[in-house]
Amino acid sequence: MRAGAWAVCEKPLVLNPWNIDGLADMERETGRKVFTILQLRLHPVILALRERCATSPKRHQVDITYCTSRGPWYHTSWKGDIAKSGGVATNIGIHFFDMLSFVFGKATTNVAHLREPERAAGFLACEKADVRWFLSVDRNDLPESVRGQKTSFRSILVDGEELEFTEGFTDLHTRSYEEILAGRGFGLEEARPSIEVVADFRNAPIVSSADAHPFAKGYIR
Repeated sequence: MRAGAWAVCEKPLVLNPWNIDGLADMERETGRKVFTILQLRLHPVILALRERCATSPKRHQVDITYCTSRGPWYHTSWKGDIAKSGGVATNIGIHFFDMLSFVFGKATTNVAHLREPERAAGFLACEKADVRWFLSVDRNDLPESVRGQKTSFRSILVDGEELEFTEGFTDLHTRSYEEILAGRGFGLEEARPSIEVVADFRNAPIVSSADAHPFAKGYIR
């Protein structure tokens, strides 16, 4: 920005909310702008869910599960260094937390049930939904139904119904950059809610709960 360029940053934009404040100061100082990639906001299924929830008076019950196998390289790279990556919840979960605030509104309660190098789990109360979530980079957490066949498992249950959004990811990055070039990209304030969630989770006390995500219960002491 000091060189007169506009900036594009992949996820996560930053690790802490006050880092966003520093970037906002830089935007004002230079007259340039920072964009970030929040591609789930462009997914047709997510957009349809947001529209549906906007007119629904009910409070929704949501379960998010994302297990994606990573080898030993993951923990020896910068991704395994929580000071650089923010840990599993930040590194692989940031898009889901952004999607939750985009669809169901700002998080009002943030509870940590599990926080380990390989996995994390917790509970979020958003304005329009209660959310249990579980994230893992350990292949042993893959469900039996996909283990040995796939390296990742992704599930979003909304009121007991599976949200089918595994298709449609192919061109989301291209779409994201097209939107940025057209001046409609996502900026600092769009990124703030999810950054607040992961930063709060990183520093929250671990709470044991019978209401934790089913995948987390075997790890909760």
